[in-house]
Amino acid sequence: MANNTRSIKATSLLGGLVRSFNGDVLTEWQKSLTGFLSGNRSFYITLGIGFLIVYAAAIAGFDAMRIGYRHAYGITREIPWGILISTYIFFVVTSTGLCIVSSIGHVFGVKAFMPIAQRAVFLSIVTIFAGFTVIFFDIENPFRMALYNVISPNLTSNIWWMGTLYGAYMLFMAVEFGFILLKRHRLAMYAGLAGLISGISAHSNLGAIFGMLHSREYWFGPYMPIYFIASAMMSGCATIIFFTWLGYRVNNERVDRPMERAMEVVAKLSALMIAVLLFFTTWKILTGLVGAPGKVEAIKAMLFGPYAINFWVFEVALGMVIPFIILLRSGFRNLNAAFLASAMMIVGIFFMRYDLVLLGQVVPAYHELGVREFPSILRYMPSFHEIAITVGGMGIVGAAFLLGEKVFQGHKSDIH
Repeated sequence: MANNTRSIKATSLLGGLVRSFNGDVLTEWQKSLTGFLSGNRSFYITLGIGFLIVYAAAIAGFDAMRIGYRHAYGITREIPWGILISTYIFFVVTSTGLCIVSSIGHVFGVKAFMPIAQRAVFLSIVTIFAGFTVIFFDIENPFRMALYNVISPNLTSNIWWMGTLYGAYMLFMAVEFGFILLKRHRLAMYAGLAGLISGISAHSNLGAIFGMLHSREYWFGPYMPIYFIASAMMSGCATIIFFTWLGYRVNNERVDRPMERAMEVVAKLSALMIAVLLFFTTWKILTGLVGAPGKVEAIKAMLFGPYAINFWVFEVALGMVIPFIILLRSGFRNLNAAFLASAMMIVGIFFMRYDLVLLGQVVPAYHELGVREFPSILRYMPSFHEIAITVGGMGIVGAAFLLGEKVFQGHKSDIH
């Protein structure tokens, strides 16, 4: 009897999904096509530039595969992780942050966050895809990696868990977005919860990849997974403010009151996360200066050496202090000020990821043993191919954002 009841419920659910697909969704798709064709000239020019950037980046990436990464990229045996790794981290951190911010409303029911949910879920899918695209061109044989990830899993490897969990995360977020479009909000909530759990698990595991490397003193420590989650929320807040402001400009619409309220709340959360990151950064410096010799050298390179401009100008001033002041002085209600602050935060966060990856490698591994084979601080400069792929990842996000605004009609939804 119980089996029959479950069968009837499953049949009813499937029938409801089919009816939704055949009726409402087809109507919405027709409206989306009409909306996309109604874009102005500047929209299509900008979209075309985005696609050209992605195309040029793909050419550069496949050319790097052809000639060999050790010839095309600026990485070396001593510094094997370069700007592509930091860009991958930038995108996946942003994706996880968008997932967390959207789940506050969509999964946990905080009404003030409801208006941003659909756009945040869409952008989380776009940014994780951009991250996967960038890392695709950093792995010498990505197809073999994907194959052996399935047929020969290494359960003791953090990197295996990262790839697997992020793959599951991307799937759950895509399913959630599909259910949102089908207006099956309860099912979307369950998919969103699964995406949140897998995303946080993947992201904290990404922090553990750095924090569990004993030989890299700058990274090693238990705080890295927590730091990654906190910085993800900051990235998610900045990104949703930035693209929501742009979305209303693309669609030539006035921001309604519920969205204004949502932006105000997200701006407040941004300021809170900036304060948390400033706290983490301060203690990272203080503990680093009394740490092992290799960590002290890395901290000095960050504060006074070749990475000082990156740290003080971009990471601290542009990424945290100035946006924090702008948000406080605006009272969190000025959308133009919030947009400016979010744009600065995104630039600063990109440098934050770059500095994190490079500073953990610039001190030679045998520095504390007195080995003088290498200079005290190693040098790295991104190559043309690496820069092109990095810009291509940003082109993917930009082009997908523009398409999404028109195809999904400004991501207006009746999520409740």
